[in-house]
This record gives sequence, structure tokens and C-alpha cells, in this order.
Amino acid sequence: MAVVKVRKLLAWVISFVMMTSSSYFGDAADDHNEALGASFVFGDSLVDAGNNNYLPTLSKANMRPNGIDFKASGGNPTGRYTNGRTIADIVGEELGQPHYAVPYLSPNSTGKAILYGVNYGSGGGGVMNATGRIFVNRLGMDVQVDYFNITRKQIDKLLGASKARDFLMKESIFSITIGANDFLNNYLLPVLSVGARITESPDAFVDDMINHLRDQLTRLYRLDARKFVIGNVGPIGCIPYQKTINQLNENECVELANKLAIQYNGRLKDLLAQLNENLPGATFVLANVYDLVLEVITNYDKYGFTTASRACCGNGGQFAGIIPCGPTSSMCQDRSKHVFWDPYHPSEAANLIIAKQLLDGDRKYISPMNLRRLRAL
Repeated sequence: MAVVKVRKLLAWVISFVMMTSSSYFGDAADDHNEALGASFVFGDSLVDAGNNNYLPTLSKANMRPNGIDFKASGGNPTGRYTNGRTIADIVGEELGQPHYAVPYLSPNSTGKAILYGVNYGSGGGGVMNATGRIFVNRLGMDVQVDYFNITRKQIDKLLGASKARDFLMKESIFSITIGANDFLNNYLLPVLSVGARITESPDAFVDDMINHLRDQLTRLYRLDARKFVIGNVGPIGCIPYQKTINQLNENECVELANKLAIQYNGRLKDLLAQLNENLPGATFVLANVYDLVLEVITNYDKYGFTTASRACCGNGGQFAGIIPCGPTSSMCQDRSKHVFWDPYHPSEAANLIIAKQLLDGDRKYISPMNLRRLRAL
């Protein structure tokens, strides 16, 4: 009799362990995993997790040594424009999501996998539809919202309409990292943008951006998004590419590019305040990426870096800032000592510092609340 009881107990323990393990690692649509919520990621190459792999485009990062420190792929390139994880990857991990948000264009972005979140980010994408046309193909923000609309219908089918609304409104975070390309690969781009710059003042261009972004965020709200984090534009005049082509010294930045970013960021702050006031139930959090990245660049040695000017992986000019990272690029020996991985994008080491501030920082860098508090709402 005692042996039978022991066997029954052992069988129950084994089935419990198997059940909890599969709920964490595998099938995604049970109640336990729905409670984890999802991360829906929109933006440009700073958060692209592989969408551009599936586009005929000149903007790709699916070649070595990109991804060399990305443990989930064994150091193989995934289409991320950095040596390891993006800020979106790190934030998702820290907020308890057991899987990275799957790229929308990936064959894996079907069925229950989307309940962990979907990544719509695309290298070269911008707020404006014309942004990034130099790359031939990219997903702009309008298209990314169109794609979320398709995902939204798929979630309805998986969970049922009522449960899907609760899942999106209460348990999911929508992050938007976009705007830099609208300046770098649109308004400030030589030749292609000359016509636009002659006919449109910086004020008018920023107005257009803000109006487009307002419409895009409002569309997401109508599709039941409620918890938003929006990054402002970083100090784009300080990236290795800009320093190299403008032949600057190590501690100099391109004034016009940073001035445009600051102008846009001021308008973005006002826009998010308006949306918080006018869209009931929504919380729009502003990530002050500009000041945060500028702090790391200015005081790089304090954070354990040896340079904030030179790209770890790249070629051309004083700061290896002209040719993007690829198989023929030179690469630094210690990737954790460089703020920038390539001519445009931060290293994983820098992404970790930025992500930590967004998760747990104070209002200097993330307001009106940090991402852990937003997650708990």
C-alpha cells in the first residue's frame, strides 16, 4: 500500500515539473503565459531583430561579425545591428519574458509565439514614409502599425475578443524607437534631401514628423495598446559616422544634427503629454535617450569604456565610421570597451547601461515612470 502511494506521489511530482517546464519554455497560450504579457516593438535598426533579413534591402545586419556575442544564436548573426542584444531584448528579459519578441516577417511569427510579443522594427525605417528610400526597402512606421493590425486579429483568434483586449490593454507594453533616420537618412541626407530642405524648414519638417507620429500612436491606441514607451532621438551628431564624414575631433559632435534632434525631442515631450491627457486609460512614457546616451559618450571612462568615438566594427576614416560592419571590417579586441559597435549603433555593453536606466531609473531619463512600474500597472 505504501509503495503505491509513493509511486502516485512520484508520478504527480513528475507531471507537475513537466507541466511547469513546458509552460515556461514552450506552448504559449495557457493562462500562465498570458499573465507574462507581451512586448510589441516598433522602430528602426536600433531594435530590428531580423525583419530586414526578409526584405530585398541595402540595410542588413545578417552577416558576421554582427551578433558575435548573441548567446541565443550561438554567436551567429540574426539581423540585429549590434554584437549582442538590443535594448528591447534586454528590457524584455528583465521584465520576465522567456522568449524574445519574434520578428514579424519571420516564418516563426505565427500561432502562439506571438503571445510573447512581436518585433516590427526595421533598419532604415522612420516616422515619415520617404525616410530610408536610399536603402530601397524598409518598413516605415505606418507599415509597422499596419502589420500590428494583422497581429491584433490573430490574437483575437487565439484568445477570443474579450481576453485579447485585456491581454493587450493590461499585460502588454508597446515600445517605439524611431526618428533618427528621419534626420540621418532623409532631411540631412546629401542629394536626396536637397529638394526637401530647400522647400521645407526644420520647423516644418519636425511638425510633419510629430503629426505623423501622433496619428501612428493614436492608431495603436485604437487597436487596444495602452502602455507605451517612446524613445526620443539620441545625439545623432555624435555617432562615429557623423564624426568621420565631418572630420571632427574625438570630443566634437555635429551641431546641426544634434540641434534637430533636440528640437524634435522637445516637440515629442509635448505630444506625449497631450496624448496622456486626451487618450483615456493610456500611459505614454518618455525615454530620454538623448541625455542618457550623451552622458555615456561624455563620461565614457566612468562606465568602463576606452572610447566613445571609434566604432568597434567598421572601416574608413579616423573613427572606422564610414563602411558598416561586415566580414571584411576590422574589429576591436575588447568589444565591451567600445560605446559603439559600428558607425551607427551602440554595443551590447552600452545597450545594457541604457536598458538599466529605462528599467529602474528616475525621471531624469524615464518619465513619468520607469519600465518596471509601467509593467506593474
